[in-house]
Amino acid sequence: MHGRMGRAARYLLWAGAAISLLGAAVLLAPHIAGAWHPSAARYPHQGIDVSHHQGHIAWAGLPAQGVSFAYIKASEGGDHRDRSFAANWAAAQKAGIARGAYHYFTLCRPGADQAANFIAAVPVDAAALPPAVDLEYMGNCLRQPTRDGFHAELATFIRLVEARYGKRVVLYLTEEFDRAYDVSPRVDRLLWLRHLGSEPRFGARPWHVWQVSSFRRLDGIDGRVDWNVMR
Repeated sequence: MHGRMGRAARYLLWAGAAISLLGAAVLLAPHIAGAWHPSAARYPHQGIDVSHHQGHIAWAGLPAQGVSFAYIKASEGGDHRDRSFAANWAAAQKAGIARGAYHYFTLCRPGADQAANFIAAVPVDAAALPPAVDLEYMGNCLRQPTRDGFHAELATFIRLVEARYGKRVVLYLTEEFDRAYDVSPRVDRLLWLRHLGSEPRFGARPWHVWQVSSFRRLDGIDGRVDWNVMR
């Protein structure tokens, strides 16, 4: 009986220790994940993409935390403008961070309307990064155009935006959207691919920008922020 009691006591001790370690891991996991980023030696150009969802951003402190570039949401669809774009656009430049603007492309509006919306929001700046177009299902409308219909509208958007800014657009893609609409094989532009935690294995060409996480935490930004690396 004493031996069995001893084993039971040891079991309870081990179980308690395991539970404590598990609890500590659960508490620390968000902090560890929030600090993780790919090697700066391998990927020297790293940065963020932001919108009004990040609230006020203390841009001046970001370069010291490894932010060398930022893509800033300017517009969405045919009439929505990001309310923080102008402030973020000016503050990123003041902080010495390379900046680019992006547009969230909706499946519900013509490409010409969306291009006009983006062009009205984003000033021409020869030093800016190429404009980017965000192509994904998350938050998009339920309408599902045909592949040819989608490509016709996207081509119109690209033609008008590139004519305005004199730079070829960058395509932000999720794997499911790329597969559904055959985007990267049909549109020969630089790719910004989303694949959290490991390098993307999709796309018709090697990525130019890789979104590596959506949970980076930085001093000066409340909550999580998307983290990217650029070739």
